Amino acid sequence: MSPETLARGGPRPKPGTLNELFFTALERDLPDALRFKRDGSWIPISHHELGERVRHAARGLEALGARPGDRIALLSENRPEWAIADYACLTGRFVDVPVYPTLPADQVVHVLRDSGAIAIFVSTTAQARKIESIRGELPALRTVISFVPTGGHAEMTLVELEAHGCQGETEESIAAYRANALQARPDDLATIIYTAGTTGVPKGVMLSHDNLHSNVLGSAAVLPFVGEDSCLSLLPMSHSFERMAGHYMMFSLGIRIAYAESIEALRGNMLEVKPTLLLAVPRLYEKIAASVRDKAMTGGALKRRIFLWASAVGGEWADEVLAGRKPGRVLGIRYLLAHKLVFAKLHSAVGGRIRFFVSGAAPLNPEINKFFFSAGLPVLEGYGLTETSPVISVNAPGNIRIGTVGRPIDGVEVRIADDEEILTRGPNVMQGYYKKPDETRAAVTEDGWFHTGDLGKLEDGFLTITGRKKDIIVTAGGKNIAPAPIEHRMQSSKYVAQAVMLGDKRKFPIMLIVPNYDNLERWAREQGLTPTDPKALIAERRVQQLYEREMNTVLAGLARYETPKKVVLVEKDFSIEGGELTPKMSIRRNVVEEKNKAAIDALYAGPAPTERQ
Repeated sequence: MSPETLARGGPRPKPGTLNELFFTALERDLPDALRFKRDGSWIPISHHELGERVRHAARGLEALGARPGDRIALLSENRPEWAIADYACLTGRFVDVPVYPTLPADQVVHVLRDSGAIAIFVSTTAQARKIESIRGELPALRTVISFVPTGGHAEMTLVELEAHGCQGETEESIAAYRANALQARPDDLATIIYTAGTTGVPKGVMLSHDNLHSNVLGSAAVLPFVGEDSCLSLLPMSHSFERMAGHYMMFSLGIRIAYAESIEALRGNMLEVKPTLLLAVPRLYEKIAASVRDKAMTGGALKRRIFLWASAVGGEWADEVLAGRKPGRVLGIRYLLAHKLVFAKLHSAVGGRIRFFVSGAAPLNPEINKFFFSAGLPVLEGYGLTETSPVISVNAPGNIRIGTVGRPIDGVEVRIADDEEILTRGPNVMQGYYKKPDETRAAVTEDGWFHTGDLGKLEDGFLTITGRKKDIIVTAGGKNIAPAPIEHRMQSSKYVAQAVMLGDKRKFPIMLIVPNYDNLERWAREQGLTPTDPKALIAERRVQQLYEREMNTVLAGLARYETPKKVVLVEKDFSIEGGELTPKMSIRRNVVEEKNKAAIDALYAGPAPTERQ
């Protein structure tokens, strides 16, 4: 039987605009549509207040000379002002350009200059100063609008912009604003999102109103999120995943949105907000699972035995449910006890009300996914790219297949090419790369199929990601290795924070590992070592041997040619600031390799490895 090569979601959603979704959502008239924390208290913003502030900001931008189609940038952390600025741009029919707040000034320059942004919203004095330092390189930029007073580092505040917009307001002007907003057409450009990618200069992805509108409706059709739900906004809203799912979709469904203060404050925020939904990247779920496991395994013999027993019972229960079978009576009783003794504590730690987690932006370790499922906290893993608005497929409740990224959503088609690349077509596929027609033609075929650059396979309509086309390692012996799944397995070790596999055109692959220093230092003390600093610790021969053993254990079962033969321990985390990660946390392999060139070359210059039997 030939492998499955095509899968389709349900019918294509009717074309529409984000402005239609916005005005329809306002009709719910919730008193706490958005929430943010200030001075220790959570402050609500009603639909009525939000609608007025959006209208005033949009009219304020028009008073400054902005016209439909003008580009307006947005440089901010997650907060209600981000939503106000975004909806003001949409309803004013301007094109907004979100910028990651973590980007340094020299990377912000390209985004603002390439897009020709005439104005920019900034969140803080620090962000205003960032723009001030590059202002001379941005001839099109006329106005900087800050969410807070900046002491002269911005032309005006958002409050002042809104004051401009409400001057002389009448019933007629309010009606004219709404009529203008609803003149937006489904194929009008809504936003340009610059995606850095793992190599090359950032490209502006042009997404229309209907690109995002169709993705909202297609995703909402398979995800049972309802108006009684509440969510905690954590991922950057400048990222397409949070932008569509955590911002537009949640708002359109009447789901209350609370803005997390920071990743560091997440645990406390979850206990305060008690969300029913949370969107996050795999690293967060890995950290939560590791924390639970480490506390149990270091909490004494009894606690360890109870945790291991409960985990085994939960795994049995999950196997039955995922296979579509009803667990037997005895297993059901054991599972209830396991839940009471272990899993209920995990529920409490994440606020006590979570119905669903959603995971995207990178592959989630199937073991981590199964652990949460067995705890009664299902993680709905999906897949997509900025160029696809972003969701292509997602696991839906009641139809979860762990290890896959689910089935295509409504209106979306997925095809596996002869070289195993994932191609997709649908109303969610971008209009193209801004001012890059050649790159657009290379990415999207004449009949609408977008080349994702990812490798995958289909089974019963479920899509599995097997690697990244550009990341494929071809050894000197001609063997092809997809590094991502191997890296994710390596990161399941409690001693590993980050892992990157290299070896293209080399005789054998190697693994670069950033240790989990909390667990490594605990192990070192137990071994009688006295950690002084990370550099000295990873130089210890016993530490290096620990990681060699971990690699051989965690990666047991791989083919010989795809098993890393040596380990390089890296002192510092890979980061956006260091250049090793893109803003959406993807690894830039070329940067990692260049920064660790001396250690890598020394490793390959050493004695040839002995093959594991």
